[in-house]
Order: sequence, then C-alpha cells, then structure tokens
Amino acid sequence: MATSFNDNPSDKGPFYHGTKANLQIGDLLNPGGSSNYQPELKMNHIYFTALVNGAGLAAALAKNDGPERVYIVEPTGTFENDPNVTDKKFPGNPTRSYRSQLPLKITGEVTDWERMPPAELQKWREKLANNKGEIIN
Repeated sequence: MATSFNDNPSDKGPFYHGTKANLQIGDLLNPGGSSNYQPELKMNHIYFTALVNGAGLAAALAKNDGPERVYIVEPTGTFENDPNVTDKKFPGNPTRSYRSQLPLKITGEVTDWERMPPAELQKWREKLANNKGEIIN
C-alpha cells in the first residue's frame, strides 16, 4: 500500500496548541475532550498546528472561559495531517494543522501572537455556528 501525504507529514515544527485552559510546562494534552465546534462530540485526537496565529485563532474560538493561551507543544508519538482541513477542503496542508491520538507535551507558552480583531473573530464564530459539515473524528 502506498503512503499518502496524509499518512506521513514532513513538518518538524515548532508546534502550537491554542486553548483557554491554564496549563503548565510538562503537562500533557490528551485526546478525549469535547469538540469546540460540536460540543456533543468527544474527540479521538488532540489537534495542533505549526502556525502560531492559527493556534491563537483556535484559542479565541475555544468554548471555555478564561484568557486565550497558545502553548508550544511536542507530540509524544505519531501524528497525521488534520483531514478536516487538508485535502478534503484545501489541497495539501496550507494551515499546517495536525492531529494525534497520543498526548502533546507542553514545553512553553507564546504570549506575543497576533490576536484577531473582534469583528474578524465574530465572522469566524458566525461561520462556525452555521457550519453543518461533518467533523472527521
């Protein structure tokens, strides 16, 4: 069986995870949480990106209370291109988005990422609220 682009990402990072959770260096982020986009759905993967501002957008869209945070993370095992935003919607992986069924280890926090203006963020929230697409879990 041939290996596809989706099976073998070549990105070496650094990698980021956006959230509103208050975490510490050394903590592990595990799959199994509720989706930020479909709260009734338990996620089989933990998601991350190589784009710091992409992680910032994810933090801003997170459902929890608290300040937006972007953590530097290190995958503890294999990972794949996120099929929710790769070839299904965009050719290749321009968002440099990934997912893993194994934990991500927090190795630091970024505080100087570019926050999206409120009007732009509201457009994203509306788009997500109206999205009836299926999440590939």
